[in-house]
Amino acid sequence: MIKLTNVSKAYTNKAKVLKGVSLSIKPGEFVSIVGQSGAGKTTLVRLLIGEERADSGQVMIGDWDITKISRREVPFLRRQIGVIFQDFKLLPKKTLEENVAFALQVSGGSAQKIKKIVPSVLKIVGLDDKKKRYPNEVSGGEQQRAAIARALVHQPKILLADEPTGNLDAINANEIIDLLLRINKFGTTVILVTHNKDIVNRLDKRVITMEAGSVISDQAHGKYLL
Repeated sequence: MIKLTNVSKAYTNKAKVLKGVSLSIKPGEFVSIVGQSGAGKTTLVRLLIGEERADSGQVMIGDWDITKISRREVPFLRRQIGVIFQDFKLLPKKTLEENVAFALQVSGGSAQKIKKIVPSVLKIVGLDDKKKRYPNEVSGGEQQRAAIARALVHQPKILLADEPTGNLDAINANEIIDLLLRINKFGTTVILVTHNKDIVNRLDKRVITMEAGSVISDQAHGKYLL
């Protein structure tokens, strides 16, 4: 599903932020990518969603060679990869339902498709009873659930969660992780990028540890090492 081969990346006049990274993630896996600030996690995320290009090496997602993808192909790639961020990125003047629907509208989804999919994903994340509320009318955990619902509308094969619990308390954070585990059981590959030691240790799933732009550990059932 995902394969990086000897991938390196540097920004202008700066040291390499990724140094010969090689790893592979199988379909249906749940993988945590961990490391301190500056380890290269954010750059890795940007490469996977086509926001940045590797300077060298190869990034494969399914049959897509991301190192050669054109700008006009990036939106099609992102429909295969649902992305969740720390800061939710919800539109404040749209209801939760409208925020989720908007993700389909901008990609040309029909009214019939929107009517079918939006209630379904809101139910998956447990927000079907709060769909008419605005982001400022619900908790941070519920905002993140709405963001997850939005990420699921294209039925992505991969869900990339970049510090999804960073703005949440422990209870809401655990609920979000439990939701990601449920989504993973449906067959979706989940990549969790985090620095939350407690969550990683509770998961007992595969852990890839990065440090200074390199992969220093890859454990099948791992713990947070740093």
